[in-house]
Amino acid sequence: MRIHSSARSVTRWVTAAALVASAGCSGFLEVDNPNVIDADDLDPVADATTLANSAQQTYAVALGWGIMYGSWFTGESDVAETFPTRNEYGRREVTTANGSHNTDVWTPLSRAAASAHLVLELDLPNPTTNINYARSHTWLAYSFLRMAEQFCQGTVYGGPPLTTADMLDSAIANFNQAITIGTANATTAGVQLANVSRVGLARALLQDGQGAAAATAANAVPAGFTFSFPFVDDAGNRGRLSNLLWQFTFDRGSISVNPTFRVADSRIAYLAPGAHSLSAQDANAGPFFIQQKYPAYASPVRVASKIEADYIAAEAGGTAAQLALIATERAAGGLPVYGGPTDAASVLTEFMTQKHRRFWLEGQRMGDWRRNPNAVIGIPVPGAAYFKPGFSPIGNQTCYPLPLAETDNNPNFP
Repeated sequence: MRIHSSARSVTRWVTAAALVASAGCSGFLEVDNPNVIDADDLDPVADATTLANSAQQTYAVALGWGIMYGSWFTGESDVAETFPTRNEYGRREVTTANGSHNTDVWTPLSRAAASAHLVLELDLPNPTTNINYARSHTWLAYSFLRMAEQFCQGTVYGGPPLTTADMLDSAIANFNQAITIGTANATTAGVQLANVSRVGLARALLQDGQGAAAATAANAVPAGFTFSFPFVDDAGNRGRLSNLLWQFTFDRGSISVNPTFRVADSRIAYLAPGAHSLSAQDANAGPFFIQQKYPAYASPVRVASKIEADYIAAEAGGTAAQLALIATERAAGGLPVYGGPTDAASVLTEFMTQKHRRFWLEGQRMGDWRRNPNAVIGIPVPGAAYFKPGFSPIGNQTCYPLPLAETDNNPNFP
């Protein structure tokens, strides 16, 4: 089993990134900044809870970026802005030199993994029940899982190139650790993290082709379970504490609902032009349809739930199980009973369509598409004209390359 979780140099890097030591001033100019933590004042063991919670929030930030860029890449939303680097996602032609790719997608996810790893390297008391270990294993596992779903290959802590299978293997190992420790911790928070990790474990196992094991993990998630990241309306710290999907809808005008998802379905909330006063950042983006799934800076983002577990178990269970969940989900969306073909391929396509309406703008679609490439509708078609003038046609990428900033600075890459 490959866990990939040690590198002292990365620990030093994360510590430097997480802790800002103020430069000394002298004389009457010397002041105290209550928002700055001096590294010398930190006790890693005593402050492990702060570090673990920080790792969780760092993953929450990475998830927001990943949802937005993934929505452009897979046709959940259109790139309603001029940045060429972001339009590369809408065109499925992400270059390794793309600065936004490194800054907005890869770096936040790498930082989330490294922040969680930092806590796991601490020698904390009661290791078999310590909530900080459970929390850090959970978000390290999710970081690895999203790397596996989105990127063509992975690397962690400055190590060698890793395959998708390597990344999934590491995610599975860390999810299992989180479940064991969280369950043994037995507090409300510990049990919650264990259930979050059960959903993540089921998702990773399904992506890895282990359907029966995925169904077992999914069925262990209790009825009614949901875990969401909370966000707040903090004008001074939008990038860290507020909902990024609303920020890029309201502040920047970057996200326009793709025509595939402009449907009458109670699971998809959006406003057409004329029903709102916002404008797309790019005048060439066409009519601006704004998402309303996250209508405020404080809107939460769902991370794990029983309904996701149900979808995983049904996909692993085959056509009959998929048809049963299709019936339930179409009713939830206010749609008529499914009357299409019932062969396995047709049912899987309808099943994935219902799933992507349920989990629209939640970061599910890219992994599903890579796993079931012929069953996901609305993906931008290679060779087709881009929806805006002045750009090359749609490319044929199915996953992201690692950015040059990673490969050029990692001695393990040729």
